[in-house]
Amino acid sequence: MSDSIVIIPTYNEIENVERMIRKVFSLDFPFHVLIIDDGSPDGTGNVVKKLQEEFPEKLHLEERKGKLGLGTAYIHGFKWALQRKYEYIFEMDCDFSHNPEDLIRLREACENGADMAIGSRYITGVNVVNWPMGRVLMSYFASRYVRIITGIEIHDYTAGFKCYHRRVLETIDFNKIKFVGYAFQIEMKFTAVKHGFNVVEVPIIFTDRTAGTSKMSSKIFREAVIGVIQMKINSWFRKYKQI
Repeated sequence: MSDSIVIIPTYNEIENVERMIRKVFSLDFPFHVLIIDDGSPDGTGNVVKKLQEEFPEKLHLEERKGKLGLGTAYIHGFKWALQRKYEYIFEMDCDFSHNPEDLIRLREACENGADMAIGSRYITGVNVVNWPMGRVLMSYFASRYVRIITGIEIHDYTAGFKCYHRRVLETIDFNKIKFVGYAFQIEMKFTAVKHGFNVVEVPIIFTDRTAGTSKMSSKIFREAVIGVIQMKINSWFRKYKQI
C-alpha cells in the first residue's frame, strides 16, 4: 500500500492518459493514481479501465457524468483519498505540462516540513516552455495581482501541480470552497495559508501540452482575477481554524 496518491482529472485526454499513467508507475517511488474522468466522449475512461487490469492495486478510476468543473473533480478525489488513508495527496494535469518526475521532489518537500508543496513556474523567474507570450504574461501577472490583493507571498497562485499532506485537506472545509474553475487553485492555496499551514514553492519547468486540447481560456483567468476580490472580502468575516 502506497502512502501517496496522484489525482488526475481528465476530459478528452485519450492521447495522453495511458502515457501519463505508465510514466507515473515507472518512477522510483510507488505512487498510486486516481483518474477522475468527467464522462469523456473520446473514450478516456475506457482506456483507464483497460489499464486497471494491468495495474489492479495501483490505478483507480472515478467516473462522473459530464463536465462538472475542475474544483469539484479535485474535491471528489480528496474525499476519496482521505477515506483510504493516503498521507500525501497530489494534483497533476494529464497533458505532461507537469513533469511526473517532479512528483518525487514535491513529496520530499512535504516530508521535510511543508504542509503543501506547489510546483511553481515563477519562483525562480518564468519557467514556461511553448506558451505564447500573451498567455505567459496573463498567467504571471494574474499571480502577481493575487499576491497584491491577498498580501500572501505565493508566486504561482494558479499552479495546478501540488502535493498536500493529508492534514491540510482534513482541516479545510470543502463546503466553503466556492470556486470550481481554475480559481479553485487560488482559493485552496489562500485557505491553507489562512489556516496557518506551511506552504512552499518548488521550482519546476512547465511545458505546454503537445497532444490533446487545452481547457484554458482568457475567460477563466478573468473569472479568477475578479473572484479573488470577493474571496479576500469574505475572509474578513470568516474564522479559520489554526493548526
